[in-house]
Amino acid sequence: MTEVRPTQAASASLWERDEELAAFEGALDTLCAEKSSSGSLLVLRGEAGLGKTALLAETRRIAEARGCTVWSARGSETLSSVPFNVVRQLMQPALLSLMPEEAREYLGDWYDIAGPALGITDPGERQADPQGVCDGLVAAVRRLARRDWPLVLLIDDAHWADQETLRWLAAFAERLGEQNVLVVVARRPGEVSGDSARHLDAVAAAGSSVATLSALTPDATAGLTRATLGPHADAPFCREVWAVTGGNPYETVELLAKVQDSEFQPTEAAAAELRALNRAARGGGLVARLETLGIEATRFAWAAAILGTGISVDLVAELATMSLDDAVRCAALLRTARILTEPDPAGARPGDGELEFVHPLIASAVYNSIPDALRTAMHGIAARVVTDNDRGAAVAARHLLEVHPDSDEELVEQLREAAREHLAVGAPDAARRCLERALLEPPLPEVHARVLHELGGATLLTAPATTIDHLQTALAMPGLDGDERVDAVYRLSQALLHNDQLEEAVRTVEAEAARHRAGPARLRLQAVQFMWEGIHAGEAAYPGRSTRLAELAATCTGRDNSERALLILRGFDAMARGENAEEVAELCDRALVNGRLAPGLGWTDPEWGIELLMMLANSYAFTDRLDRAESLYNEALRAYESAGWSGGHLALAHAYVGVGHRRRGRLREAEASLRKSLALAERVGRRLPLHWSATCNLVDTLLARGHVQEAWELAEEHGFAPPYPTTIVLPDPRSVRGRLLLAVGRAKDGINELEAAEKAAAVRGHNNPVLVPWAVDLARALANEDPERAARLATDVRRHAERLGTDTAIGEALRCAAALETGQRAVRLAEQAVTYLEASPCQYEHAAARVEYGIAARSSAELRRGLTLARSCGADGLVLQAEAALAAGVV
Repeated sequence: MTEVRPTQAASASLWERDEELAAFEGALDTLCAEKSSSGSLLVLRGEAGLGKTALLAETRRIAEARGCTVWSARGSETLSSVPFNVVRQLMQPALLSLMPEEAREYLGDWYDIAGPALGITDPGERQADPQGVCDGLVAAVRRLARRDWPLVLLIDDAHWADQETLRWLAAFAERLGEQNVLVVVARRPGEVSGDSARHLDAVAAAGSSVATLSALTPDATAGLTRATLGPHADAPFCREVWAVTGGNPYETVELLAKVQDSEFQPTEAAAAELRALNRAARGGGLVARLETLGIEATRFAWAAAILGTGISVDLVAELATMSLDDAVRCAALLRTARILTEPDPAGARPGDGELEFVHPLIASAVYNSIPDALRTAMHGIAARVVTDNDRGAAVAARHLLEVHPDSDEELVEQLREAAREHLAVGAPDAARRCLERALLEPPLPEVHARVLHELGGATLLTAPATTIDHLQTALAMPGLDGDERVDAVYRLSQALLHNDQLEEAVRTVEAEAARHRAGPARLRLQAVQFMWEGIHAGEAAYPGRSTRLAELAATCTGRDNSERALLILRGFDAMARGENAEEVAELCDRALVNGRLAPGLGWTDPEWGIELLMMLANSYAFTDRLDRAESLYNEALRAYESAGWSGGHLALAHAYVGVGHRRRGRLREAEASLRKSLALAERVGRRLPLHWSATCNLVDTLLARGHVQEAWELAEEHGFAPPYPTTIVLPDPRSVRGRLLLAVGRAKDGINELEAAEKAAAVRGHNNPVLVPWAVDLARALANEDPERAARLATDVRRHAERLGTDTAIGEALRCAAALETGQRAVRLAEQAVTYLEASPCQYEHAAARVEYGIAARSSAELRRGLTLARSCGADGLVLQAEAALAAGVV
């Protein structure tokens, strides 16, 4: 037990807290010892009143005495719906102390991404990516921490923090190893559910210490009582203090303050009065005590509780409809009654206001004491007050959410405006709440469909099934016309795609296209229909699609983006089907404007999705136009990084930058890009197309490097096995898995998988042997077991390769044929393969051909050339093969 404590009431919660303080001081020692050391996180868990806030205050005092910079913030029960509320409290003081140009210099590329969420700069016109904003906030703290080291972050009442802050905190906690910061988080157990609970659990899991606070013992309560009231407090009196409060430090402090105010003698004779005094200090007793201060003081306290933050006397006066002089007098009364207090200057933040509640328990009790109807009305007035004071629609929205529906057109428009502000800073859940509340008003009939359309856009990335319901309802109502209706249909088809309802996505745009006359809108819908059909893994469901697409694309000159989209789709279809590569490139080139993407068809433009542009880039990639493909892949990566899109879009961009490296033969770089992609894809969710793309290409790259066991372990860890997704993945995952099974010695399973790839390719009409390479591996696998079938397969590969006409496809076909032959015929075919692949941009395949030719021709010179190429590619398995052949004495 702590034996000596100062008499200040605020220090009561430090009794019996030596273990927690020792943990903090140890973490502080580590923080201050080495600037390059890893960060740490301490979590304090405890029921209301057990002293979490006091421990954080003591933490601040000790840290500042050691020369640390301290940032602090607190969640609030009435502000949990305000996005980024707590992280803004935490970071704004540091950022606002900088000149704008200094803040931009510190945050670099993250300034425009995280700045709007932090309230230090205006948002852009487009919807911000929530994951990108979260990553930007993590980066912002990391960069500022270097300037402000040693830095301590204190977050109180984290159970009441907004979801956006908790998402950031969970991400920050996961990356503490990258930054030397001490984080201390205090929270109550329970209290939250859903995503907020999941984020808090992640924070606790990352913590180096999780302390659960307990109530004071009878001895500690007696020590505190005597320290406060004097050493003459007798044992029965002290024992009754503990019995009445249950050892709760906050209640003990309040009770002892009441004893002092009442001038009771702390003896056994007065012990019977303690229960009545305790009731007056909490819950209903607190409310009764508030009422004794008068109706004006009560109104002032109610108004302060409604505002919750930024409690300034003039703002409270306006909300409580009283004069400024009366408000000043009420504020003084409430300070004297220990209900309100002035903020601690050390922890004050911009916009905090002049007052705050002494304790969150008091704030909650006052807020809950307001009669329901009056509380609702006051929120409505508060919305007007904060709007009139230029606080913005998003600040007013938390009050509007509490107002009863009343067919108020202005309220609907305010909530729509707030939703747009929330989306612009990367808070789609907050936008959803605003739009859902607007629907309850309800909107006017001519506006209702638009609100549903906006709500569908807000939930597209987080809840596609909900988006489907909203957009289907909107499209069944009057109010959506022209381009707005076409956009709603497109968004609905996207949501259906994300919800693994690709067939319905196709039918939705097909039905809408039939409603339109010939023109740009219909052409756009037809292009979307062909796009979804084109990425469907079961294309046999769309008979005659390629013919219809070719006929429609033949009429297109590329005069607008709908025509350009159709040219891209036709080029992709021709590439996948293995048509002539020159014609594929010509189709794709016609979709560009002066060799670049047309305006409105960029990577972050909302009218067309990422799928279309990836089809364009991949059409180039799998027809040996790697310079054009890599330019598009890298442009996508730059665009998403610049815009702060850190979710699925960035995952796909890294994946296809990896594809570009893989095709070039830069295997080390390919692996690095694909691992980045997979890490991002894991955050979005497994079994999604982007996760398949990252996993498939990483397995393929590891096999090319000769890291077979690593490839197998990765495939097992990430579920790279049937069933496959309904959308296509490039290259073909069945072919890659078949090659993997063969590499680990499961020949029969590998052959079965490759035969499944054969059937799937036949159904889709995909005959590009580079995109769907099953035949090459199957022919090699069957060379001994069924040489006749293997020969037929090799012949088919050669035929398809010559139809495609690329050096890579023909060279790979010749490699396959050489592997099935012996003697001089094998040597001649291997030499021809080298000739073609030397002209190919794919250096790994060229290296493999050199090594195989060197072995077949028994040429050490060729082997050494192949060995040099293999080393430059990072193809470790090929290096070992070449070195083994040289060591065996090939001449």
